[in-house]
Amino acid sequence: MGTNLKVTLSLGAVALAVLAVALVVDRAGSEDVPASEAAQTVVRPDSHRLSTAADGKVTVVEFLDFECEACGAAYPGVERLRDEYGDRITYVIRYFPIASHPNALNAAHAAEAASRQGGFEQMYVKLFDNQTAWSHREQSQVETLVGYAGELGLDVEKFRADIASPEVDARVRSDAEDGQRIGVRGTPTFFVNGVRYEQDPTYEALKRTIDAALAR
Repeated sequence: MGTNLKVTLSLGAVALAVLAVALVVDRAGSEDVPASEAAQTVVRPDSHRLSTAADGKVTVVEFLDFECEACGAAYPGVERLRDEYGDRITYVIRYFPIASHPNALNAAHAAEAASRQGGFEQMYVKLFDNQTAWSHREQSQVETLVGYAGELGLDVEKFRADIASPEVDARVRSDAEDGQRIGVRGTPTFFVNGVRYEQDPTYEALKRTIDAALAR
């Protein structure tokens, strides 16, 4: 069996598993999660941090789907905030691939595979900067994502193996399961200091919320 076929079959099986989890948790999602558990679930010790505040005063968590158009629309504002606040805030990215998006899971696997080589942030940027080039296509975009890994200077063969590995799949699913557990139903969903952000994910509105949290 060729490597590409193995990757395709593996990711297809994973997609079915994620969809099954989503359907099961969606039925149970109305249950209230205790505040203490929710605070621990929003961000984990191994969650991917794009910046880390030394004082730990403000933590922004984004549950996202790299194929989601709304996430792509929010991305420029998020990058502007990251540039503006730098390490004054902790900014955390968590995976929440939507089952109806054909390459969302592949993209999350790509980001996680890149993280295994220290390239999470670079792949995060690459996926959003090129979202219109690979997203919303029924055919697998794995080879496109492998190409991005090469452009970023990653070990392509390791990346190709990791993107289809059970370990990467488990890491992506653990984020999605955490999100479902605390009531995330769509993307992007933000939390600021453990509290769900309910406004539109614009630069201006997010900035007001961050400024208020910093001022406390």
